[in-house]
Amino acid sequence: MKRSTDRFLTTHTGSLPRPDDLIQMMFAKESGVPVDSQALQARIRQAVAEVVALQTKAGVDLVNDGEMSKPSYATYIKDRLGGFGGTGNSFVYQDLADFPVLERKVFGDPGRSRRKTPACNAPITLVDGQAAHTDADNLCAAFAQVPHESAAQEMFMSAASPGVVSLFFRNDHYKDHETYLYAIAEVMRHEYESVAKAGIVLQIDCPDLAMGRHIQYADLPLPEFRKRAQMHVEALNHALANIPAEQLRMHVCWGNYEGPHHCDVDFSAIIDIVFKAKPHAISFEAANPRHAHEWTLFESVKLPEGKVLIPGVLESKTNFIEHPELIAQRIARYAHLVGRENVIAGSDCGYGTWVGQAAVDPDVVWAKLAAMAEGARIASKQFWKS
Repeated sequence: MKRSTDRFLTTHTGSLPRPDDLIQMMFAKESGVPVDSQALQARIRQAVAEVVALQTKAGVDLVNDGEMSKPSYATYIKDRLGGFGGTGNSFVYQDLADFPVLERKVFGDPGRSRRKTPACNAPITLVDGQAAHTDADNLCAAFAQVPHESAAQEMFMSAASPGVVSLFFRNDHYKDHETYLYAIAEVMRHEYESVAKAGIVLQIDCPDLAMGRHIQYADLPLPEFRKRAQMHVEALNHALANIPAEQLRMHVCWGNYEGPHHCDVDFSAIIDIVFKAKPHAISFEAANPRHAHEWTLFESVKLPEGKVLIPGVLESKTNFIEHPELIAQRIARYAHLVGRENVIAGSDCGYGTWVGQAAVDPDVVWAKLAAMAEGARIASKQFWKS
């Protein structure tokens, strides 16, 4: 994985705006309406090419496929794995439960209202082993077509962690949670290694380590939640055993929804567990009003050798375009504390977490990413004076 060796690199979390026609095709597929599979695959491949070009144009260094092929960063696994034929899962977000009107609004958006989260009711098996290869092929083909003005440009691709799969898909089959986690890890290993073997940096999405606190484990005392989070990390490391840490990054977040987030677990309460995960780089929320203050954590917490931080310098739920000077300040805060080479600028979360869910206007997304690139240039001039 590239590092900020002569300037601050830029990236984002994963999902990006999908074209309207692709959204409609995916809505139809999720609803069980017959869709021409060849036409869908062709449109996904074209959309990947389009989104890679748009990222490059905006000045993003570490680009991905925008998750064009997935209904969401986590629920896509139901189309690739067997064993998920149970009844749908229901969710209680602890912070939203205090605000029922807002809760109805959040769960009523076009993306969340359509998501399918059937419980695990049988042994987990690999059903579609080709999907990960197809995703990798689409990204590699798109990346080959864009101009590479810098050797720092690189590809990454997201995949759901065993823990977040267990969050969205209730266990109605395995004897206990640990057995369930490791069953997921064993089968997801195929996807993880397929992406890595294609020469792509693999990002593991791990909102279970933070968001899981106020959803999956809201009823547990903090010490018990920490034990569960540690178990999730151990299962993840097991699944990643054959991939070098330098080819891995992970994303930790508290949920990409417009809620109060007053029940979010403090980053300080989980940072030691996050550091135990194998991935080389850690992407996390650092721009929104609930977590922007937590950069001070690294005044007292030492970054382990070899780790890289990807703090969010862009908020992912507002149409405000962050000022490049503010972005530069946010980058500098971390660089002063952990070293310039250990910081890459990123976004808090995705801009198309669920198909059809978009808090930020698509055109604004590209303007925000361009502002991030400009902010990174400003900060780079401060830290690499020539």
